[in-house]
Amino acid sequence: MRAFNQVTALVAPLDRANVDTDAIIPKQFLKSIRRAGFGPYLFDEWRYLDHGEPDMDCTHRPVNKDFVLNKPEYKGAEILLTRENFGCGSSREHAPWALEDFGFRAIIAPSFADIFYNNCFKNGLLPIALPAEQVDELFKELITGYQLTIDLDQQQITTPSGKKITFAIDEERKYRLFNGLDDIALSLQHAEQIKAYEVERAKRAPWLFAE
Repeated sequence: MRAFNQVTALVAPLDRANVDTDAIIPKQFLKSIRRAGFGPYLFDEWRYLDHGEPDMDCTHRPVNKDFVLNKPEYKGAEILLTRENFGCGSSREHAPWALEDFGFRAIIAPSFADIFYNNCFKNGLLPIALPAEQVDELFKELITGYQLTIDLDQQQITTPSGKKITFAIDEERKYRLFNGLDDIALSLQHAEQIKAYEVERAKRAPWLFAE
């Protein structure tokens, strides 16, 4: 998992509330559990004019030119600015997989669905919850080429004018994201202790380890 330290990046505005996980990555793509390769299908029903299927080549698919992520001025955006209750609906982990695979590093919104919020941290995405009025201000400021700097260590967002916006984050989640630790990597930090326990356990209960 990629570590998140400080990111300065283009912002893409998705001015919609209650964006659910089926919109983020439609249900037909849940057949795969590879974790990679979902980026081309992010917001599939909004980005394209035809019906998408897993492993479909998106190169020549008809696109919805009015959808924000299809506009050339937002190509390469790594920060998504959106509205309240982002990631609601089902608990599919494919949603943060698709956002991360597309290239997003952070999502700013007034609120997130709980399970989606937790899944973001497990997959290298930083979800930032700000008061609705601050999100409104960012939407009003946003012009072509608008960039923000997000400093996870300082828990600060810096706007192009130099304004600083602080955000809250749980210390454990911050530590894991800052160091790029998913659940497996976090467990492997205790590899020696785990190995020592297995050796001791085998001595005390050898029948459990018999082949």
